[in-house]
Amino acid sequence: MADVILEGKEITRSFGGLRALAGVNIAVARGEVFGLIGPNGAGKSTLLSVLCGVCPPSSGRVLFRGRDTTSLEAHRVCQLGISRVLQTPRPFESMSVLENVAVGAVFGGHGRLKNKSIAEQAESILRFVGLSDKQDFPVGRLTLQEKKLLEMARALASRPEVLLLDEVMSGLNPTEIEEAMRLVQRVRDDLGVTVVWIEHVMKAIMGVAERVMVLNYGQVISLGSPAEVARDEKVIEAYLGKGMGATGTGG
Repeated sequence: MADVILEGKEITRSFGGLRALAGVNIAVARGEVFGLIGPNGAGKSTLLSVLCGVCPPSSGRVLFRGRDTTSLEAHRVCQLGISRVLQTPRPFESMSVLENVAVGAVFGGHGRLKNKSIAEQAESILRFVGLSDKQDFPVGRLTLQEKKLLEMARALASRPEVLLLDEVMSGLNPTEIEEAMRLVQRVRDDLGVTVVWIEHVMKAIMGVAERVMVLNYGQVISLGSPAEVARDEKVIEAYLGKGMGATGTGG
């Protein structure tokens, strides 16, 4: 695959006697939206934690733009150009919306501010995600959807090349999900940011991602286009149980 920006090679991660990941290989192309799905407990969030340096692998390597980042701490990985958005928003409650995003602009180190001040960078990102009219609000006044947008804005303010999204649509209603899908597409199309995206909302992941990887019990069981993955018997079995294949009947 041409122009791979982020790779995990034979990633294994164990927690005591539990093996969360077992020899996972992942290769993400620059400029794609790469979906990551699987049943609960499949190892998806652990994989993102390894890729961004929060959780070092028990074995295996992580490469970002060809550089080995396996042993780097999370803040260094972020400064190189990988940011992550968690499922549950974790804003700085004592700060305003604008100040929260400015933290990302200050903390990130990749690239340049392009002659913008920290405040200007934060304001620009807030306009991008649709929160500019609330930039002076305390965080406590935001809805769940707005807090999720704030988390996205803070991550984008660090000027990443790769954005890792972990179930950012959890808790949103259908209209909000549609809006979030369009935002993910704009992050890639307008900002040129590569996206690796865990999501349980199948409509969203299948409608936006170019390729989808499926994990089950810490191992890759399928990789391909959304249509190919949706037809894969191993994927159907992982989600629905043995015997729930193409016939749709149990046994």
